[in-house]
Amino acid sequence: MRIIDQSADAGLNMQEAGNPQALKGEIRQKYERFARWYDLAEVSEVLGVWILRRELIQRASGKVLDVAAGTGKNFAYYPPGCDVTAVDLSPAMLEVARKRAARLSLPVTFHVMDAEALALPSRAFDTVVSTLSLCTFPDPIAALRKMGRVCRADGRILLLEHGRSNREWLARWQDRHADQFVKPLGCHWNREPLELVGQAGLKVNTSRLVFLGVFHQIEAEVGPV
Repeated sequence: MRIIDQSADAGLNMQEAGNPQALKGEIRQKYERFARWYDLAEVSEVLGVWILRRELIQRASGKVLDVAAGTGKNFAYYPPGCDVTAVDLSPAMLEVARKRAARLSLPVTFHVMDAEALALPSRAFDTVVSTLSLCTFPDPIAALRKMGRVCRADGRILLLEHGRSNREWLARWQDRHADQFVKPLGCHWNREPLELVGQAGLKVNTSRLVFLGVFHQIEAEVGPV
């Protein structure tokens, strides 16, 4: 399972402060440094997010694109027969994912790739999956539009995301601490996943809010052209 680097910002000069590409490079470098400890540090899985992940990923079928696949936490839940392609901005994260796929005997094709510039054919995948990633994309609407482009018209887009709570007291607390929270790994934890999906032109089929209205399970499809 070879990892191919097709990211637009491979070898990026990090001196381009304020440039969107420089921001992506900064995020990539953070995940490069943190990849080996990422699974140990993600508290949400211990809190039960793995159950939401399993419920969602079991809906996948056919040719699957796992966007911002990270360390491959979705891999254990794909139903038999799925043909999985995994993309992520960080080679180090994908290296952890490659080892996880090998342990699971799951054949996966890996590409280092920017979610906002997917270098993949249009309408190529039956299922597009992205979990806990919209918070980190510099332009989440652009990434969602690319997911819609590569998904077949009769396919499905499966998203597990966290965002701004629908409990106002908690939402205000998230807003107050948003800048502080974004620093470690670029996570904007008070974004509105459902609003972003709609702004990207995707049609929401089902959605579910859990854990004080913070976590979203979303199944969407390509909207009208």
